Amino acid sequence: MIDELDLAFDEQAEKGRPRHRRGFRGSKGGGGKGGKSAVAFLMVFILLGVLGVGGYLGYSKIKGFFTAADYDGPGTDPVQVKIPKDASLTEIGNVLYDADVVKSTAAFTEAADANPKGKNIQSGTYNLRKQMAAEQAVTLMLDPKSRVTNGITIPEGKTANQVYEILAKATGVKVADFKNAAKDPEALGVPAFWFNRTDGQKKAKSIEGFLFPDTYEFPPKGTAAEYLTLMVEHFMNVANEVDFVKQAETQRNISPYEVLTVASLAQAEAGNVEDLGKVARVAYNRLYGDDFHCKCLEFDVGINYYYQLTGRPTKPSGKMTDKELYDVKNPYRLHGKDGLTPTPINNPGKAALQGALVPPKGNWLYFVAIDKQGHSAFTNSYPQHEKNIETAKKNGVL
Repeated sequence: MIDELDLAFDEQAEKGRPRHRRGFRGSKGGGGKGGKSAVAFLMVFILLGVLGVGGYLGYSKIKGFFTAADYDGPGTDPVQVKIPKDASLTEIGNVLYDADVVKSTAAFTEAADANPKGKNIQSGTYNLRKQMAAEQAVTLMLDPKSRVTNGITIPEGKTANQVYEILAKATGVKVADFKNAAKDPEALGVPAFWFNRTDGQKKAKSIEGFLFPDTYEFPPKGTAAEYLTLMVEHFMNVANEVDFVKQAETQRNISPYEVLTVASLAQAEAGNVEDLGKVARVAYNRLYGDDFHCKCLEFDVGINYYYQLTGRPTKPSGKMTDKELYDVKNPYRLHGKDGLTPTPINNPGKAALQGALVPPKGNWLYFVAIDKQGHSAFTNSYPQHEKNIETAKKNGVL
């Protein structure tokens, strides 16, 4: 059975005439067929209209069915939520859902995507409320006041023991807990290869040097191991940024641990940032050059580091006796002994790390601070070094 719609299309195909001309032929006796075409066109129009309305209603119903479940309003009871580091928006949403802050992960991710700053939500601990509208949860997490912080600044050049004192005062965790946690640097994130040496000295695994100086926002109620692990992780990130391991091995041709030790010595000896690399260059010239009388550094700073480790009072360099400088029982002495100290002697900053990696060129073998601003005079001539010492005395430095 052929319906009107089929007939209209069949006739058009047979005659090869454009469909829009059929109506005009009807005025010359083709009205019957034109009428059928009009009926067919009307049927198509009605059919498309029905499908369109039905499709829209169906889409609306389906869309409503899949809308993410969400709470209304600002929430109820206060709750503290910890967001892990490097968490994705979905992972953050999961944490909030588990804490009953949002009604669904999807509601949170949709709200975060809709907020121009939604991807700026950081890790950390937040003061939020249970059963919040996802949009309000996102807004609150972007407010710095909602983030629980514990900002602690660790200056460059502090020893591990000094770092423990700062952390203990700020966090309430005992110094003894930090010392105990630091006994196993590898458990805190220091890879074992970092303790390798090329200078023949015995391996001495220490956390010293790996507690990177910076301002930290530690999570509340953390443990000593957690805090130290965060600092070690930061050190490793900075080391990767400056390509520390590769440059130490290929540019300095020694182990990364030895370069780290030189960086710590430069951090202790230099009076300003500009001199960090120059002090490192003096160390390399003495240890690996051919112009110095021994492969020894003759820096004073190792003495006080050992005194601090053993609980003895530290002393200004000018008041140290030869007996103290050459004490064979002090493994950190740098007088009358070739090579570096067994470990770094403090925790150097990024500038010191870079200065030890790529020190400026120079044939310097001696240096001394010559003013109260911490500037040093560098030379390869001992007679000139003696003159520089006299300048330092005149300026009240020595």
